[in-house]
Amino acid sequence: MTMNFLNPVTTQTWTNGRHAVRCVKVIQETWDTRTFCFMAEQPVLFFFKPGQFVTLELEIDGKPIMRSYTISSSPSVPYSFSITVKRMPGGVVSNWLHDNLKANDELVVHGPVGNFNIMDYPAEKYLMLSGGVGITPLMSMVRWMFDTNAAVDIEFVHSSRTPTDVIFHRELEHIFSRIPEFKLHIVAERSDELGQAWSGFRGYLSKAMLDLMAPDFMDREIFCCGPTPYMHAVKHLLTQHGFDMSHYHEEFFGATPLEVQEEVIEHVEQAEAEAEEFDAADLISVEFSVTGKSVRIQPGETVHTAAAKLGLHIPKACGMGICGTCRVPLSTGEVEMDHNGGITEEDIAEGYILSCCSMPKGDVVVAY
Repeated sequence: MTMNFLNPVTTQTWTNGRHAVRCVKVIQETWDTRTFCFMAEQPVLFFFKPGQFVTLELEIDGKPIMRSYTISSSPSVPYSFSITVKRMPGGVVSNWLHDNLKANDELVVHGPVGNFNIMDYPAEKYLMLSGGVGITPLMSMVRWMFDTNAAVDIEFVHSSRTPTDVIFHRELEHIFSRIPEFKLHIVAERSDELGQAWSGFRGYLSKAMLDLMAPDFMDREIFCCGPTPYMHAVKHLLTQHGFDMSHYHEEFFGATPLEVQEEVIEHVEQAEAEAEEFDAADLISVEFSVTGKSVRIQPGETVHTAAAKLGLHIPKACGMGICGTCRVPLSTGEVEMDHNGGITEEDIAEGYILSCCSMPKGDVVVAY
């Protein structure tokens, strides 16, 4: 019998970039939520900071689409990673994944990136607040701390529509039954149609509930992720009671993935016509050395805009410096990059920029 073993010499470590992966398993978590597990053909140690995300590069109905999803698994399970996706009414990508992605299918992912992670904000006591599928980054954090026997105190509060809709319910109960310092609280908005008995909290998260669950919540590091209305309500509750918001962290994406923002491709002639309103001396040259194209742009415009004016397609998903999909090497020149965690300090040191949020300070050359 032939057995395949992982070769430590050829095993690679995951770094931010474009990677081909294969779906190895699909798990039905709830009636409308599935977990998709991925591995690489050449073994890769998928290490990331719990709470970070990846961007999927897909083709749906003949159109390229990028969509970002938080990693729900823990880096303590090193040779694979997972995303957990909830069907959304009208959700092009979420519905496509549920209806089409199956074991052995291959796709491309970008990442991992993200400032919303447990490693960058160490604390002795955490309060984790999640709503719906916003549980995914917090689940990654909890799995990591459970697997590494972290000496921390966690109050985990999850809000769900009904008891049946609680994602990872059985695993949460297992984890939180093993460590006295880990405490789990479920808030169900209402009972489900099946009439399942529910003796826990009902309704919406409130200050009274928090006082019962975590009386010392004002002294904890707080991580929050969920639908936008949920996060707004949490922030209002905390600020109303004088919480130090420097200890509050939220996932930018919320529960609904950002819509793809299609870049409008303009001709160079049109760009030059627009530029006539400015002094020619103020225009900035952006050269793309791989394709041999260049264009002059107005101060304040981005590298991604320059590429679009030339008909060059730099993939992107968020347009806000979050997902890291539009990362490109800057050969010469300087840019002002206003990103939101989509690029690491190591990448910046190596000369990479995010084209969607990088504005040239002067003439630049980009290796694209």
